[in-house]
Amino acid sequence: MDILFLLIPLSVVLGLVILGALGWAVWRGQFESVDAEGERILHND
Repeated sequence: MDILFLLIPLSVVLGLVILGALGWAVWRGQFESVDAEGERILHND
């Protein structure tokens, strides 16, 4: 039972870190042109 007092806050903190990383990626424009990157390999330069 004592391990729950460690694991529950640790999982909450880990979840917040993951949400923060996702939010940071969205705000920095990481997901703006997802289709363009997939098509870029098909074009000859």
